[in-house]
Amino acid sequence: MKQTLFLVLLLIVTSLYTVENTTAQQREVPTSQMFRLAEGIVRIAEPGQLADSVNVWGDVSAPGRYVVPRGTRAHELISYARGPIGFRTGETTLDWSKMRLEVNISRYDHETGEETVQNFRFRYNEPYPAELRRYRLSNDEIISLEVKRRAAFVDYVRVIAPVLTAVATGFLIVDRL
Repeated sequence: MKQTLFLVLLLIVTSLYTVENTTAQQREVPTSQMFRLAEGIVRIAEPGQLADSVNVWGDVSAPGRYVVPRGTRAHELISYARGPIGFRTGETTLDWSKMRLEVNISRYDHETGEETVQNFRFRYNEPYPAELRRYRLSNDEIISLEVKRRAAFVDYVRVIAPVLTAVATGFLIVDRL
């Protein structure tokens, strides 16, 4: 009885392994220019190619950790992350010429324990900074991108209007008491 139970269990485990192995081979993703390894990890470098792993944070459309070919430039990585996000809502139309980008590239030196940050700032209507275009990324660097804009009249109204409403309501309540 024990021997029969053991053989049945062994047969079930072997068949499950075979089914799992077959489905894993069917799921293999063909080599492509860009594919997701996991949530937030994107592989740009082809398998077998020398690669660096860098992070993109901030106001980009697809933040995450990217495995890119060695020698990738910063502006290429920003393009892989689908560029800066925009402030697009149904109630506002922005003048992109007034928008400003700040790109910070952080590099940690494991030998000295120091972190260096290079900062690049430019507007959309200005030429792309040559230093940023030439900057080659290395392993474990962090790129943070921030889209900034000047406050418009509507922004001030959105801050001041609720305060004025609360003050006026307070005066009305005190007056009625």
